[in-house]
Amino acid sequence: MAIKPIKTEHDYKLAMSRIDALMDAAPGTPECDELDVLAELVEAYENKHFPIELPDPVAAIRFRMEQQGLCQQDLVQFIGSRSKVSEVLSGKRPLSLAMIRSLHKGLGIPAEVLLKEKGAEVPAPLANVECEKWPLRQMVNRGWFAGIAGAQGMIRQRPEELVREFLAPLGGQVPAYSYNRQHIRAGSTMDANALCAWRARVLVVAHKERTTPFRAGSITKDFMRQLVGLSCLDAGPKAAKELLAKNGIPLVIERHLPKTHLDGAAMFDTSGSPVIALTLRYDRLDNFWFTLCHELGHVALHLGRGDRQCFFDDLDFEEGGVEKEADEFAGESLILSKIWEKAVARTSHSAADVVALATDLRISPSIIAGRIRRENRNYRILSNLVGFGKPRPLLEKMETYKD
Repeated sequence: MAIKPIKTEHDYKLAMSRIDALMDAAPGTPECDELDVLAELVEAYENKHFPIELPDPVAAIRFRMEQQGLCQQDLVQFIGSRSKVSEVLSGKRPLSLAMIRSLHKGLGIPAEVLLKEKGAEVPAPLANVECEKWPLRQMVNRGWFAGIAGAQGMIRQRPEELVREFLAPLGGQVPAYSYNRQHIRAGSTMDANALCAWRARVLVVAHKERTTPFRAGSITKDFMRQLVGLSCLDAGPKAAKELLAKNGIPLVIERHLPKTHLDGAAMFDTSGSPVIALTLRYDRLDNFWFTLCHELGHVALHLGRGDRQCFFDDLDFEEGGVEKEADEFAGESLILSKIWEKAVARTSHSAADVVALATDLRISPSIIAGRIRRENRNYRILSNLVGFGKPRPLLEKMETYKD
């Protein structure tokens, strides 16, 4: 028989008939060689057209239990609790990745069977991420998992899978610097898991928004003057976001999560380019401009230096060192100290003097009013000039929060 590829069922039947005729071929003969080649061709055809289905994961678990004489209680160490074991074995609860890892390692059940995918391997746990401790319910309520089907139901049963899908735009991981290369300015204990989730959200949004590469050294005095000059526009914050985007710096507006108390942050994204995020915790123009300039100070002065990759700021908390330097950078960018020291408004606290100075400097009166309030620790004066409720409508998509 002339050997040729098996492409049709007719070819397959002919090959099988020929194999039957060659079964008694002696080793080392041409007939034996022909048999070997035909067997390989038949196997390839059968694998393609008659694939063997993988066993059901629950059936595989029950088979291993029978093999090893295990009861449901014995599975608790792999699945988590008696109720979870019962739900898994009855088909009411899907296997989570954590369960799959334990069952694969502890009972030797093949990963491809548990994952229901030929050749699949169990992925390693996410580095530095405690998925079950993330504020997943708040994240779902905020719409952070839009596009992920069944996100609400995954919170309890498969939190790691939910987080993995969320992190997909970042290559499935929060950057390694998350825990050991960050600087946190905070007056109270931060929830590390909530902070990690918020940081990931900022990076996911920045990944979608970045359209222009960042050029190192572009945050100059001239750039800051141009930026702050936008403050006199009614849509100044929106114009600032657009200017930063054109210079390769995404400005992400994302409310802080409970137990994080953030005003803003400066960080590198996965490509090593800077990202600035603001929470608008205090929805005022003076706070917007000061916090934005503070974070730009971190980008210009500190980010990437001394192994620092992240800065997270609660500006209610006073701190020296790099935070003081960023404060000074912000103050000088908004109003030059040589002008501020001689300004009448600084001591008069008069609204008319504030407006006159703002007109002179071509900046928003909110910047001057905010500085006077901050320096005097008196937040009851000049309230009508700081721009309450102005930044958020310009910058944030109006959403309903259910935290």
